[in-house]
Amino acid sequence: MLPSHCIAFLGTELLAKGPLTEVVSAVKRALDCGTQESIAILDLDTSRPVEINFTGTEEEVLQRIPRTQPRTAGRPKLGVVAREVTLLPRHWEWLSSQPGGASVALRKLVEHASRDARQTDLTREARDAAYRFMHELAGDEPGFEEASRALFAGDAARLAQVVADWPADVRTHLLALAQPAFMPPAAPAPAS
Repeated sequence: MLPSHCIAFLGTELLAKGPLTEVVSAVKRALDCGTQESIAILDLDTSRPVEINFTGTEEEVLQRIPRTQPRTAGRPKLGVVAREVTLLPRHWEWLSSQPGGASVALRKLVEHASRDARQTDLTREARDAAYRFMHELAGDEPGFEEASRALFAGDAARLAQVVADWPADVRTHLLALAQPAFMPPAAPAPAS
């Protein structure tokens, strides 16, 4: 599935950032002008590469981009999706004894766990997105390995120091992506 927002770099210079269709249009114009620079299009949030077929006119390229999200199976109003869960018999016994049954108990357990892990998840997602971006756009830059170590060690000051001489647009986007990875862990919620 294509992201709603992305970022494109022409070499190491920011070409476009924003809604997918706007970025695709900017990239198509650059390609039509005969640029010899490499172009990277990345999901703005995850830094995963975005694949677009640029054959044809700008209008043809944009028409191939899906406008709506595909509908998934499940209960549409709630967005419920049925999937298989494998548990031990003692787990099924405990779940079936809970008020509302297994589905309600599982949803409550997942909600509670996801709330407790939210900051850890945000930190990991930011770190992973920053690393993917860094690997894609700055893998050959001096200090890449040291910058990677600083990122994974949670050392924001060291990362900023190591990347200080990297191309400005790459450095700016990398530090913005990495910033949530350096947030201190949230205090645990009080027991209710």
